[in-house]
Amino acid sequence: MPNPFHLAMQVHDLAEARRFYGELLGCSEGRSSERWVDFNFFGHQFVCHLNPELGEGGAGLHRNPVDGHGVPVPHFGVVLEMEEWESLADRLRAAGVAFEIEPYVRFQGEPGEQATMFFLDPSGNALEFKAFRDIEGQLFAT
Repeated sequence: MPNPFHLAMQVHDLAEARRFYGELLGCSEGRSSERWVDFNFFGHQFVCHLNPELGEGGAGLHRNPVDGHGVPVPHFGVVLEMEEWESLADRLRAAGVAFEIEPYVRFQGEPGEQATMFFLDPSGNALEFKAFRDIEGQLFAT
């Protein structure tokens, strides 16, 4: 595995973040306090910092046109194996998560062909999960 990243984001409710990242996405919890909580986000250190003034809509997003969709920016996520991505998409659908961009395969037949989906956490932070049939060969394809 490459070097794990560390990412800290603001959330408006830690209990809601624990349900979303811990229970729905399956991220184990690490250290925490009354104001923040660490998660093991697919091998990376992800920290939710409480900002009760953030509100449910979050800080707002820009949308950038990509492949006929308005991709929310900023966003973060991970690249999964295809089976894991499909399982996550099914779990999110069953939980009633509203997708910003429904799960689909983009750049079909081109270098970098990938499965992708976008959704928001309860604080309005945008996430993208991707999958490639051959991660090593396609992740940085040109």
